[in-house]
Amino acid sequence: MELFNTIFYFLIVIGILVFVHEFGHFIAARLTGMRAEVFALGIGYRLFGYNKINGFTFGKLSDEVELGDNTDYRICAFPIGGYVKVAGMIDESMDKEFIAKEPQPWEYRSKPVWKRMVVITAGVIMNFLLAFLIFYALTLIKGKSFYDTTVIGYISPNSAAANTELKQNDRILTINNKQVNTWEDVTYNLHFESLGESLNFVIMRDGVQKSILIPKETAGDLTEKNFGIFPEGLIPEISEVLEGKPASSCGLKPGDIITEINSHKIVNSQQLTDVIRENAGKEMNVKWTRNSETMECKVITSADSTIGVKILGKYIGPVKEVKYNLITAIPKAGYDMYHLGIELFVKTIAKIIRGDVAFKKAIGGPVKIAQASAQSAEIGIIPFLGFLAILSISLAVINILPFPALDGGHFMMLLYEGIVRKPVPYKVQMILQNVGFALLIALMIFVLYNDIISLK
Repeated sequence: MELFNTIFYFLIVIGILVFVHEFGHFIAARLTGMRAEVFALGIGYRLFGYNKINGFTFGKLSDEVELGDNTDYRICAFPIGGYVKVAGMIDESMDKEFIAKEPQPWEYRSKPVWKRMVVITAGVIMNFLLAFLIFYALTLIKGKSFYDTTVIGYISPNSAAANTELKQNDRILTINNKQVNTWEDVTYNLHFESLGESLNFVIMRDGVQKSILIPKETAGDLTEKNFGIFPEGLIPEISEVLEGKPASSCGLKPGDIITEINSHKIVNSQQLTDVIRENAGKEMNVKWTRNSETMECKVITSADSTIGVKILGKYIGPVKEVKYNLITAIPKAGYDMYHLGIELFVKTIAKIIRGDVAFKKAIGGPVKIAQASAQSAEIGIIPFLGFLAILSISLAVINILPFPALDGGHFMMLLYEGIVRKPVPYKVQMILQNVGFALLIALMIFVLYNDIISLK
């Protein structure tokens, strides 16, 4: 079932992103007087499709079918992309039969450079627009909620933070000279802003300000694991009890709050996970509260370090709420789109180039996207939509890079044509397209391989 959910949400995410991107190319081509011969979701063999000439059909479309000004809308075998085949354009279809013929008024090559630029950039624009609309809707509906604390409530003993001078109840003031006001600021600075760098904490402890420098070797690889600090007020609530497991026979139910294990007070959801893991195969005396009533039971932890519950971190500390209206949501959505999407993407690439972060750990392929899609969907519709928006921005930024076979590569050739008043020769276009496509396939294979070997 878990595998099915992962595949299901992956197909939803990829389907939405590809459809929006390719619809941008499609509608721009039609509005500028070009013929869009194919609108495909997926790549490779045509499984089935529809057009106005011969209706709904399975398999490959006959070469004898003359679509004219109509489009064949199709689903292809491999759901990892899509394309729009615009008449008279050198693209991933590698169609070059039109080169020997006279340009037709409905073809891409016969249109002014500015119209072709509109078609090429329309997919990227649509992906940015999708991201903006999602951020705008989420900002309006939910506003922004922040854990209004920077106090460390728990440090996991098996984490990088456990090997530093940081202590429970420290109030974090800055990380690498950037002020933090909420726990979301702490998380963002650790796992994004300062990724791959040494960490310089300024904290307040017992009324005394203190600076703590943590070398990047000690901080560890935060692309794969949490640094190990958790906010105060994040108590462990049971969200699900699995039938036939130790917890179910003990009487634990969803909504119960674990308060003690073996007479040790439990104050954090991660602490509960750590304690259960440390007591694999052992008997534990567990206390919990339910509707202000205290209960207890002895539980023998399974050999796999579980007792058969899913633990939810329930935050009971102060929360900062910010609400937005139809007008104020616009700049906020634009800021989120830039900050969480574009800026984060560019900074990550810069860290890869500098060697602060390994390429194979910073870049995820289909498997990691599928896992993240399912994980965000399980949390709720809002995290899922947020993930979709960030992925849409990443797709847009990647596509606009000046690389052959990407939209940015086509745009650069059009820019050259606009400057010198002469198009790039078809032979050169074909070579660049073939080389670019081959490199992209090689990159996809590498990323997919890296995804597979990193599975745990």
